[in-house]
Amino acid sequence: MLKKSILAACMFISLHGFSQRKFNPNADHENFFRIGAKAGVNINKINGQSYKDGFNYNYLLGGFMQFNFSKTFGFQPEVNFVQSSSEFSTSASNVYDDIFRVGSQRKAKLDYLKVPLLLNINVGPSKRVKLQLGPQFGGLLNQTVDSLNTRRNIFKTGDLAAVGGLWIQLPFVNIGGRYEVGLKNINDIDNSEKWKSQAFTIFVGVTF
Repeated sequence: MLKKSILAACMFISLHGFSQRKFNPNADHENFFRIGAKAGVNINKINGQSYKDGFNYNYLLGGFMQFNFSKTFGFQPEVNFVQSSSEFSTSASNVYDDIFRVGSQRKAKLDYLKVPLLLNINVGPSKRVKLQLGPQFGGLLNQTVDSLNTRRNIFKTGDLAAVGGLWIQLPFVNIGGRYEVGLKNINDIDNSEKWKSQAFTIFVGVTF
């Protein structure tokens, strides 16, 4: 009888603990350190007088680390490979005349290595939704511009942006979206026009 009572008590305690973990959001445990990977869509444009209006669709691949310092705050550095693109205007008044050959193909592909350093702020008691804010440093790995009439690079090799977004951290899968606004002029020709990047990113990944 005593053994049955002890077994019943253990089963009750186990079920109670499981139900508390399942239905009480505050019972979620978040490890101090986590790593992961992600992939997604980079919806980008370059703002400037010489560029056609509208966004272009490209991709991103990356990895990240999470440091969860408390129930509210954390830090998330990342390394992302990001492809961006843009298209120059064909209006002679908007384009540097001596840069391009004759023709309408004036598109640019830019491959960046971007490093965002983000503050994570947990929204709500579950720690599943995180507001992300911080700077992003970008290094230009490659630039390809159609119909270019010069060997010189026309984009600066470094970029700086401000980043804000939401991150949904499920137990294994992560989903998120961000807005990036460039803070630095990436025109490497002269100072007559200021070119600045702008992008929306949507991604999904896994966290370990």
